[in-house]
Amino acid sequence: MNDPSRLQPEALAHLRRAAEWRLLALALECPSESWQAELDHLAAEVDDASLRQLPQQARAEAAPELYHSLFGPGGPAPPREISYARSLQPGQAIADIQAFYDAFAYQPALDEPPDHIAVELGFLGYLHLKAAYALSRGDAEQAATAAEAVAGFTARHVSTLAAPLAKLLRAAEVGYLATAAAALLERVPAAAPLPQLEVFDADSCECGIGE
Repeated sequence: MNDPSRLQPEALAHLRRAAEWRLLALALECPSESWQAELDHLAAEVDDASLRQLPQQARAEAAPELYHSLFGPGGPAPPREISYARSLQPGQAIADIQAFYDAFAYQPALDEPPDHIAVELGFLGYLHLKAAYALSRGDAEQAATAAEAVAGFTARHVSTLAAPLAKLLRAAEVGYLATAAAALLERVPAAAPLPQLEVFDADSCECGIGE
């Protein structure tokens, strides 16, 4: 991508949102050897004051054992969308999520199911990067396609688990996760009932931005 300092304001806004979503996704992953360093790096790229303090909170609290006690099987905060999508068939929801990923050539590095909150938030960050890249090439149509996918995926999937998961994370009284939960709620609208989810039609979407 071009030098960020030379990008138009809209492209820069997409880059900032990409960093925010990636930071939130990372905060909701299991801590690993390089996890803290990645948090520090991403926090330096965002403007949100609460998100900038997240790495410091995580440094004092985060641990794989804590993560698994909260998010693991039988834990109080299930991280998967299908745990909250009571009105949908799990297979249908997963198929729709995967169709979005395939349409935009998203291949998560995280070894978790496609409906895991960290994978879904990583996808939103990825879409914002796609939009910024398209704008840097002067392709407003492709950027709009990526932006529309952000809105559609958020409404169809991320909104399903954002509010209930955030409530559970606040109750856990872990500072960095409470910060992540509050930031998630600020960015994701409340879920609206979906009477019948039709699987996203990847074949009708010209989404291969930057392929």
